[in-house]
Amino acid sequence: MIIIMLAATMTLAMLIATAFSLHQEAQRVRIQDRQRQIARHPF
Repeated sequence: MIIIMLAATMTLAMLIATAFSLHQEAQRVRIQDRQRQIARHPF
């Protein structure tokens, strides 16, 4: 029973870490895209 609970907890932690990582990556891509647009059209 304890092993099942540990496995479930680890799975949930990995899902949360993956969602957080994907969010960070999307934010980084948005910032890079914004910087490219500013560099193309400075005014």
